[in-house]
Amino acid sequence: NPARIKREVDIPQLLKDFDDAPFLLYVLGNIAALNKSSIAIIGSRQATDYGREITNIFAKYFTKNGICVVSGLARGIDTVAHTSTLREGGTTIAVLAHGLDFVYPPENKDLMRAIIVNKGAVITEYPLYTKPLPYNFTARNRIVSGIAGAIVVVEGAAKSGTLTTASHAAKQGKTVFGVPGPITSLNSQAPHFLIKNGALIATSPKDVLDEL
Repeated sequence: NPARIKREVDIPQLLKDFDDAPFLLYVLGNIAALNKSSIAIIGSRQATDYGREITNIFAKYFTKNGICVVSGLARGIDTVAHTSTLREGGTTIAVLAHGLDFVYPPENKDLMRAIIVNKGAVITEYPLYTKPLPYNFTARNRIVSGIAGAIVVVEGAAKSGTLTTASHAAKQGKTVFGVPGPITSLNSQAPHFLIKNGALIATSPKDVLDEL
């Protein structure tokens, strides 16, 4: 089937370069977005005001510099990353942990549509009718890191999916950045842990682009 062959060709090289790469991707929107220079912004679903502010600053800066912003369409930091990018007229990619016929969380239905309309892409390795089951999100995280040139961890608790994504990124040879936060905040634990264990510190979005 020529259409299937074309879609296999369009899978970004970044996603083919690691051992547990997805066999195929289902895409809604602009397939070409998958081959743009991109950076993932990830963090807690229970985002703080500080986390939202930082995410907005980083997403706006990346967008103004022609970088596609990748995240997971989840509540909290993911939602802010996508929304801020769209507000600046940028391109964003959402990686789902379920089939394209579901929207999770359901309140992000309009956001998902906006990503597609504005030349971004919504992607998943899961076929239609696959529900957003908990273990799918852990597997999804390797695609979030795999499709991006680098990963910025804004917020996250000591035990959170952000650390899973960062772990995948390290195995894939990607640069991981942690944004320092208030030491009294539980949501600072993940980025601070990563910084202590070799991640680069990002006190501004310029730090990320300078490194890359």
